[in-house]
Amino acid sequence: MTGRETGSARGERFTEDQPRSSSAHRGTVQDSSNSQEPTDRRPEIVDELIVPVVAQELEVKKRTVESGRVRITKQVHERVESVAEPLVSERVVVERVAVNQVVTATPATRQEGDTLIVPVVEEVLFVEKRLVLKEELRITRIRSVEMSPPERVALRSEDVRVERVPSRDRDGE
Repeated sequence: MTGRETGSARGERFTEDQPRSSSAHRGTVQDSSNSQEPTDRRPEIVDELIVPVVAQELEVKKRTVESGRVRITKQVHERVESVAEPLVSERVVVERVAVNQVVTATPATRQEGDTLIVPVVEEVLFVEKRLVLKEELRITRIRSVEMSPPERVALRSEDVRVERVPSRDRDGE
């Protein structure tokens, strides 16, 4: 074809120095310079123009490509630390104190500092009946704190290292 090619929305191609036909594949071109021709006459085929119609199709394919590799290394580190923790223990000292007093009613349990005093009474038969405070129990709580002997305790921690390794596809090229 000669001249500059232009296209239409349907994919037809024409050249600018040739008139465009409205038919899709074949058209006739007539000379319109002589307008005095009778209308009952059929136009004469001067030149036949074949317009190719082209359609493009898209085909998409995918493939898996290895782009890289990684190597992961894990190391376990162990360290020993000494631990000393205070341990609390309590012991109770019971002291018996003889009182031997006559009382009219049972005395109440009482607290004096860290010492709990629990009265112990006994009924004694006399010609008359009387309460005699025979003894008191004095209970003292003694608290002590001592350090436990150091013990060796194993503690573990992990480190992870990641390094990039080239892919197999790239090694062969």
